[in-house]
Amino acid sequence: MPRLLWEIARRSFRRASHYRLATAAGVFVNTVFGYLRAAVLVVVAARAGGEVRGLDEVDLATFAFVSQGFIMVVGVFGDRELAQRIRTGDVVIDLYRPADIQLWFLAIWLGRAGYQVLARGVPPVLLGSLAFELRWPDPWWHWGVFVVSTVLASIIGFGIRFCSNLVAFWLLDNRGVEQMVTMAVNFFTGLLLPIDLFPPWLEALTRALPFPSMLQFPVDVFLGRVSGWGLIWLLTQQLAWVVAMLALGRLILAAATRRVVVQGG
Repeated sequence: MPRLLWEIARRSFRRASHYRLATAAGVFVNTVFGYLRAAVLVVVAARAGGEVRGLDEVDLATFAFVSQGFIMVVGVFGDRELAQRIRTGDVVIDLYRPADIQLWFLAIWLGRAGYQVLARGVPPVLLGSLAFELRWPDPWWHWGVFVVSTVLASIIGFGIRFCSNLVAFWLLDNRGVEQMVTMAVNFFTGLLLPIDLFPPWLEALTRALPFPSMLQFPVDVFLGRVSGWGLIWLLTQQLAWVVAMLALGRLILAAATRRVVVQGG
């Protein structure tokens, strides 16, 4: 099984690498929005005296570009492949495969995310560093922690989208659910605005949700805003949400596949 999942992930990586024009367009768009967001956040910090809620101008510029690089890695805008297969009935083939369907799609997700890290995650940050002063992980071993945090963030993103895709077993067309999840992800992950800048009550509520573990927490690691026991606690929260979201996906899948009715057949 591990070898099979590795091959699935490897082929998913290769398939994603074939869309070079889409990748180039994505890098361009992510970088442009990175510049816009960085400019706005830097002005906010400057108007606040150089720092706002513990974030200075360098922190906020770095946040803007690193978070832009996370968009495809954690699936901010979703992935409807499983939902489409449910709607067409092709999911029956997936259920008959000699591999767990959740692990199968997780391998596809991670393979694609691995490519997106290199192709659409790194370039916006490097291009952003040409115009803005950015903060880099220090000490060196924070790079390793950042990688671990990024992997956990991507798996949480998968877990959320896997659950929302499974809703198609009951609704057939889950686009409404996907749009609501996408709105929640955009806001509560910290993509639109660092959650540190939220009103205190909203920040406390947001930190109790799985969404900050998808983006805000890895970026905090990148910025070196957490260390020692705080770093361990952050990774523990991410790991807990990984377990929780995968377990929830299992429960929904079990409920959905007790009786599968294929449309048109």
